[in-house]
Amino acid sequence: MEATTSLLDAAAVGDLVLLDPLTEESLLQTLQERFRRSNIYTYIGNVVISVNPYRSLPIYTPETVQEYRNCNFFAVKPHIYAIADDAYRSLRDRDRDQCILITGESGAGKTEASKLVMSYVAAVCSKGEEVDKVKEQLLQSNPVLEAFGNAKTIRNDNSSRFGKYMDVEFDFKGEPLGGVISNYLLEKSRIVRHVKGERNFHIFYQLLAGGSAQLLRRSRLPRTGGQGGPGAWGGPACVCPQDAMKVIGFSPAEVTALLEVTAVVLKLGNVQLSSSYQATPAPLPPPAELQEICELIGLDPAVLERALCSRTVKARNEMVLTTLTPCLSPQGYYGRDALAKNIYSRLFDWLVNRINTSIQVKPGKQRKVMGVLDIYGFEIFQDNGFEQFIINYCNEKLQQIFILMTLKEEQEEYVREGIQWTPVEFFDNSIICNLIENSKCGILAMLDEECLRPGVVNEDTFLTKLNQLFATHKHYESKETQNARRVMDATLPSQCFRIHHYAGKVTYNVTGFIEKNNDLLFRDLSQAMWASRHELLRSLFPEGDPQKVSLKLPPTAGFQFKASVATLMKNLYSKNPNYIRCIKPNETKTGMLFTPELVLAQIRYLGLMENVRVRRAGYAFRQLYDSFLQRYKMLSPRTWPHWTGSHREGTKVLLEDLAFPPEELAFGHTKIFIRSPRTVSPGRGELGGTVGLEHLLPLEGGSEGGQGGSGRDPVPLHAGPWQGASAALNRPLPRQCKKYREQLTPQRRALLQTKLHASELFKDKKALYSKRCRGWGDGGGWEGPRGGTG
Repeated sequence: MEATTSLLDAAAVGDLVLLDPLTEESLLQTLQERFRRSNIYTYIGNVVISVNPYRSLPIYTPETVQEYRNCNFFAVKPHIYAIADDAYRSLRDRDRDQCILITGESGAGKTEASKLVMSYVAAVCSKGEEVDKVKEQLLQSNPVLEAFGNAKTIRNDNSSRFGKYMDVEFDFKGEPLGGVISNYLLEKSRIVRHVKGERNFHIFYQLLAGGSAQLLRRSRLPRTGGQGGPGAWGGPACVCPQDAMKVIGFSPAEVTALLEVTAVVLKLGNVQLSSSYQATPAPLPPPAELQEICELIGLDPAVLERALCSRTVKARNEMVLTTLTPCLSPQGYYGRDALAKNIYSRLFDWLVNRINTSIQVKPGKQRKVMGVLDIYGFEIFQDNGFEQFIINYCNEKLQQIFILMTLKEEQEEYVREGIQWTPVEFFDNSIICNLIENSKCGILAMLDEECLRPGVVNEDTFLTKLNQLFATHKHYESKETQNARRVMDATLPSQCFRIHHYAGKVTYNVTGFIEKNNDLLFRDLSQAMWASRHELLRSLFPEGDPQKVSLKLPPTAGFQFKASVATLMKNLYSKNPNYIRCIKPNETKTGMLFTPELVLAQIRYLGLMENVRVRRAGYAFRQLYDSFLQRYKMLSPRTWPHWTGSHREGTKVLLEDLAFPPEELAFGHTKIFIRSPRTVSPGRGELGGTVGLEHLLPLEGGSEGGQGGSGRDPVPLHAGPWQGASAALNRPLPRQCKKYREQLTPQRRALLQTKLHASELFKDKKALYSKRCRGWGDGGGWEGPRGGTG
């Protein structure tokens, strides 16, 4: 019974560092109990754990923004606004560039978390016409990029199918100047195929349901009704983000051109190629869909049909036109699909660059930077291909940076403060990262080698090479390596390999790896697009210019992504990190449903227990002396109500009076370090005859466990060493008064001000006044929230 009660008491703890006892069971039960109370945010030190509620909660109001503005991180309930405020103030006041890393699997709420961070920073920045314009442009980039880069998947109605990193730049006063967006690996294969039950990118449905009548008529596209409505496909409202584009700075002509090219991609999917195509002497009329596309982009239909149905190849030092047979060979439809994917991915890159043109900061201005990373989450599907391999590699790198920077920051803080540090064992996933990205013998390097070597190249030779290289690697396995080890496993097919990632084992089907990594577009198609009279579409294919023909092969998709990830990691390492770890509570996207088994799996692979242990390895609690003294000075008559010495000496005096064991404490240069969480907020009982600090405080409304308040009945005031200060403690604390005043409506505030003026006017002028204004003190003004009659 004792253990159960202890766990229930611990369930209210807002900081898992203070959880006692610390077990997987207690950590899971804490998150579950807090989730049941709609407390979706929990801390591990200054790391925020966010559990997706899958429904709206009333915790993002303007009043909530003001509550967290310039707050003490641990003096208020855990919230994403607290970490956003802490990062912003650190950037503004200490000139430290920040990055906010938002991680978690698909459907855990990363995209929503990034929008909340951005909206909070925008809300607390100063006002002004120019500043407001910049803020609105930064915020409106979200719906535009979501429209073109997000889609409904089995696990998430608004899944980011690309990676986004935004550097928001501020001036010396902390006012936003602009920003730069980097995008990573758009999942363009979704353009031509996706899993049953999923949807394509939102913009296609938004265009069909919300595009202008003139645009749809010109593009020969139908207007969809209920079938394309938001209830059917699960994305944002079916409204084209034209208003958002206008705010960013797009001209009407640019918006029209952008949507026209989007319509081209839509219509390409319906193009049926003729099996009897002949380039000469008298070809049949091109298919109707192809003719409509060419009317839209200003191109001769015969030119596009020839590019799709034939190839120009070099033979005996001359160029020869070879006709394809689409009905007998997949090459024709491969070209059609490759063209659709290339148009869309290049259009997306153009879109990002166009947004950057509007929001970028003029050169020469001194700036501070806050980076926000919202990138696709770790994915394990029934069938995992090249896209999942690349996505999971990126998440492996993010896990690596989380582990290393957490430990690095922890170690540096102890060294900086002059506190001894005891390292904690943890799983270093560098071995998995190296397996994938090693420039000489990593999986990506082997894939590139297969793509570039002459002769017959296919996935079989690629898989054989991997099996030879990694026959003994403990994080790699395949059917062949299993057979060599005499392991019987029917779940691993012969055309697959499996990687033991930090987040679990993932089986990858190598079919399509070489094609998707090469990502080649036949030169005939590039030249056809260059011949178009549609200015935007033409600009997307500069290599189609006959004057700029290059025989050099473009870099592979894997090579480009690896280089992008390396640049991202370098950028993140240069900034002070802030972490938001998102957790998906159930697989069905059901509001406020918590599945313990699913959450426990995420707790394990996110390394939350390790994170807590690292934080507790030396000292579980640390706080700046001035903040610590401000919160706890009432617990000693020598520091309450005023302490005139240094904050460090005041903290020492306070803790001496409370008689905490010396081994529990360490005094750094700027912070007090307390070893055991029990010393701050015990689960039950006492430690060494001393009650925890939070239990000694008088009860504050709305506070909760951990470093923000005990949330339970305080120890009677006469029981502590502050007996001389007990009378003062009966008065409301300044923070309580401030909080009460901020919650007043304008009408209530005006009424109380009127009463205050009346109090001053009638003071000492009527004997019965003090009795009639019972609760307002001795007729000399207002005492605080407990007084008053109105």
